[in-house]
Amino acid sequence: MDIILVTTIISSLFLVIGIAEPLADRLRVPYTVILAILGMAIATAALFFLRTDLTNALNPMAEAILGLPIRSNVFLYVFLPTLLFQATLGMNLRRMLDDWVPILVLAVVAVVVATFSVGYALSWVSALPLAACLLVGAIVSTTDPSAVVSIFRSISAPQRLTRIIEGESLLNDAAAIALFGLFMGFVMLGVPDPDLGNALAQFPLLIFGGALTGWLAARAAVMLMSWFGRFELAQISISVALPYLAYIGAEQMIGASGVIAVVAAGLTLNLTGPSRLPPQAWANLREVWDLLSHWAGALIFILAALFIPRLLEDVRLSDFALIAVVIVAAIAARIVVLFGLLPLLTLLRASPAVNRPYRVAILWGGLRGAVTLALALAVTESVRVPVEVKRVVGILATGFTLFTLIVQGTSLRWVITKLGLDRLSPIDEALSRQVVAVALQTVREDVARTTENYDLTRDIVRSEAKRFGERLDDAVKEAEESADILDRDRITLGLIALAGHERDTILDRVRERTISARMAEQVLTDSERLIESARTSGRSGYQRAAKRSVTYGRSFRLAVFLHNRLKISLPLARMTADRFEFLLSQRLILRDLDTFIDGRIRRIHGRRVADLLQELLSRRIESVETALEGLRLQYPGYAEELERRFIRRTVLRMEEREYDTMRDDGLIGAEVYTTLSQGLAKRRSAADDRPRLDIAPQRTELVRQLPLFADLDDATVKQLGRAFQTRYVNADDVLIRKENAAKRVFFIVSGAVELQVAGQTWRLGPGEMFGQMAILMQRPRRAQVRAIAPSTLLMLDEDRFRRLLQRSDALQHAVRASAEKRGISPDRLMSDVKEATPPEATAG
Repeated sequence: MDIILVTTIISSLFLVIGIAEPLADRLRVPYTVILAILGMAIATAALFFLRTDLTNALNPMAEAILGLPIRSNVFLYVFLPTLLFQATLGMNLRRMLDDWVPILVLAVVAVVVATFSVGYALSWVSALPLAACLLVGAIVSTTDPSAVVSIFRSISAPQRLTRIIEGESLLNDAAAIALFGLFMGFVMLGVPDPDLGNALAQFPLLIFGGALTGWLAARAAVMLMSWFGRFELAQISISVALPYLAYIGAEQMIGASGVIAVVAAGLTLNLTGPSRLPPQAWANLREVWDLLSHWAGALIFILAALFIPRLLEDVRLSDFALIAVVIVAAIAARIVVLFGLLPLLTLLRASPAVNRPYRVAILWGGLRGAVTLALALAVTESVRVPVEVKRVVGILATGFTLFTLIVQGTSLRWVITKLGLDRLSPIDEALSRQVVAVALQTVREDVARTTENYDLTRDIVRSEAKRFGERLDDAVKEAEESADILDRDRITLGLIALAGHERDTILDRVRERTISARMAEQVLTDSERLIESARTSGRSGYQRAAKRSVTYGRSFRLAVFLHNRLKISLPLARMTADRFEFLLSQRLILRDLDTFIDGRIRRIHGRRVADLLQELLSRRIESVETALEGLRLQYPGYAEELERRFIRRTVLRMEEREYDTMRDDGLIGAEVYTTLSQGLAKRRSAADDRPRLDIAPQRTELVRQLPLFADLDDATVKQLGRAFQTRYVNADDVLIRKENAAKRVFFIVSGAVELQVAGQTWRLGPGEMFGQMAILMQRPRRAQVRAIAPSTLLMLDEDRFRRLLQRSDALQHAVRASAEKRGISPDRLMSDVKEATPPEATAG
């Protein structure tokens, strides 16, 4: 085929892609529907001009369009890895992990239910073998969420709902293509009724083999990209090679799923890339992949649509009945998942509650697209598939895709309107009126200053001021009419706005590079969690999310176990350094939110709501300070090193801003600017390196800082450092329960605990101990102790505590004071100790 002709066609397709998006927006239909219609129109026109005698001038062009060297392997090996890889890079994985249960269950179960629902329905009403029917079910079980997601975003649907749909779609593509490969093998081998047990037994190799291949490929790519720190284009080029090499390696070398390999590679790069690459390089890499994905998604749709007229050439009247069966079975399977499985997951608290209108929108928005057509095309191209099976599979897959695009796609926005999902809630509507009134009042003040500064004509100013004043009066009147918003709702809206401003502040700090990209991802995740928790549960949800941000997670506690029991310290050192940096970053960000509350929140929601938000913010700052203080006590000097690093980053950012200003003002030329920027980049690279945290001496240092052990010599302190065990607890964790046997004494390094015994309550803070009374009195515990803040504790067993008590006057004094506070005779208690302690224990 003439290269000039092919180039002309491809460039013309890019022109069609450029026209399709604004056309879809104007017609208010999904973008993919317009692409499919345009692709079918081009193919139909080409067939018409090729077969008509009206003109022969366009025959070469028509033949070139219909004879493009595009086969199914181009879709599967060129376009599909691009789409999957970009989708994983665009995900917020920390938030995805919050919803991994509904995403995984919906993706895998939905594909299996749809595959077998369609497959068995077809086998009952057609002469096709069961393997071919299940193959059709696998082909039509993939969903393209782009239409429903774009509409959900335009109507401000809950982010969590959108995230679940995106995650489900990504994983159900992988599961559907894996099932397609299995059933395609049976069809090509001529096995009419496959043994499903043996088929499913191959799944572990497909899934885990693909995941391992993708992970290894991504780790190697990240290592290579980190070596080329100053060569941004080289890093982007390596990222472009990664999904294709992972896909081909998994498919051709070990027989695993290439789709799973691409997804695993993208997830690994998403998790490790921000911390290993410069922020600007990572941002540019994401932008490049967004563009590649846009082109790939459009081309795969429009090229697949070119084959639709050809796939439907041999359609028969009886085929329409089979298409109807596929439609009914697929929709029924989707109904089972959305209205049966999803509510069940909600009852089990494994999934967020999804309102019925949203479930209806998801049902009707389950469009099929290019992946379905590409898989159908792969069947029709195979020489080992029977001719009749190829014909029926191509027609059914194409007919079902056209139904979802033309019928569901074009009516999706109408359905959403009928469901009322495109309207603001009464609270949001009332809030919008108040926001308009406040904004217009601010604008009036700014305009008045502007007219004075520029000495404009008074008549013009007066007439425009009158016009603007009328609009302002109307806005104020509407705001007063809607002033009956409940305080509870105002608090919720204020918390959402506060968390949104927190997110914007984080993004500004990341752009200025005063916060590392690694920490930015975590603090951004927390801010998004705050927004959604406030939106769904109001004040209590916001407080739970804020509390979660400073708690010790399971992974941290596992790292502590590895350090204490197995002497594996690397995970704990890394997580502790991350926690240090995260708390410092969060403290800096929270201190910037006061101005926002005093300015915007107070003007829109009033003084009472602003004061309450100020109180909630103060509690967050206090909890962060408490958690940070615990780390400072354990690792003195490390927080100061991180603060020095922050100052260096801030200075470098200011220096860079000065160089940019001088260049823009023409004070320095391009050569000088480049030289200065290179020197700045070297200093920034050094400032980005986080200081190493040595956790080896932590317990010894903690012992030295506790007043109870101030009278001990250095040798005893070192022995205690080896004897103590460290325990990290979160607020509300129960540390001691009533009637439990007394085995340990606890010393509070940081945080606070609450002790309840005999109807009385005491609060203990840093430097105090608890648990000693039950040991000294040799009876079961009568108190219950719980943490009331994230706390760091040191634990000592009974024998060591008794020996320590004999040699420490300060500890004896503390025990006496604690006994007096609880109404116990300290002299009797200490005499019991001396009598119960053997001579060798007192000797040390």
